[in-house]
Amino acid sequence: MRAWVVRTPGRIEFTELPVPEPAPDELLVRVRTCGVCRTDLHVRDGDLPPHKSPVVPGHEVVGDVVAIGERAQGHPVGARVGVPWLRHTCGTCRYCARHQENLCPHSKYTGWDADGGYAEYVTVPAAYAYTLPTGYGDTELAPLLCAGIIGYRALRRADLPPGGRLGIYGFGGSAHLTAQVATGQGATVHVVTRSPAARQLARDLGAASAVGSDGTPPEPLDAALLFAPVGDLVPVALEALDSGGTLSIAGIYLSPIPPLDYERHLFRERTLRSVTANTRDDGREFLAEAAAHHIRSTVTPYPFEEADRALDDLAADRVNGAAVLTMPPTRG
Repeated sequence: MRAWVVRTPGRIEFTELPVPEPAPDELLVRVRTCGVCRTDLHVRDGDLPPHKSPVVPGHEVVGDVVAIGERAQGHPVGARVGVPWLRHTCGTCRYCARHQENLCPHSKYTGWDADGGYAEYVTVPAAYAYTLPTGYGDTELAPLLCAGIIGYRALRRADLPPGGRLGIYGFGGSAHLTAQVATGQGATVHVVTRSPAARQLARDLGAASAVGSDGTPPEPLDAALLFAPVGDLVPVALEALDSGGTLSIAGIYLSPIPPLDYERHLFRERTLRSVTANTRDDGREFLAEAAAHHIRSTVTPYPFEEADRALDDLAADRVNGAAVLTMPPTRG
């Protein structure tokens, strides 16, 4: 099969690999589309230390089940499934026991610990594959499988009150999906992002305001979400919070945070929270929300053969919404 791999930091290579064999508990999935996530960029550039080398990145996969391991259940051959970031948890540690499997110290991830979806085929443990909602095309679905799920968890972690005022810092693949969930729940959304195209997209999706990265929301915020991997924005977002507000940081990687001033940034019970991966329950709840209320995925498609260009465009903020790799028709 054709695939893209990361061997050395800073570049991605087009190559051929054997089609993987599914383990007894796994599915073999023929890839239709794969979202291009900022985490893939961090894997390529070495911001995240390699867990496997070489590795095929990609963890927002929509595809068809073409083979099933002897113990795999829940997804028949021919089913359209989603292959997400979270690939394995131990199920027995104290975190798994209290329904916090996203904190499992033995967790494994698609496109980091195991080969992902920048390839014609990928395997996934059947228990971690998602049944996908109907009414969406393949390219629309791909960003939901990480960008949507992580944004949903970040929103929950922000403790936004009903009808509250939400600030969103950075407005890419995850943020533009999360904003729709928040506005659908009655929130007033204010966006801060450096991209003019992203600001226009935010307004089109119902944001009450959208300003540049040097701007500020027009009113105090009850909660804020940080999607841009820029630590300098942490004190900025904290200072924009009203008393009792919460800032939730959605990314797996963040550049260093400048020193915080207790009175300016944290006093009056402001809260700073991180988000670490997600649970399968988060994914199921979010996809159920997407099934009940159609979420518009703004997608920039790229041919599979141009994954390197997609990552470069993402790094340079040239992607409006979410980038998605589209596979060519099946050969043979």
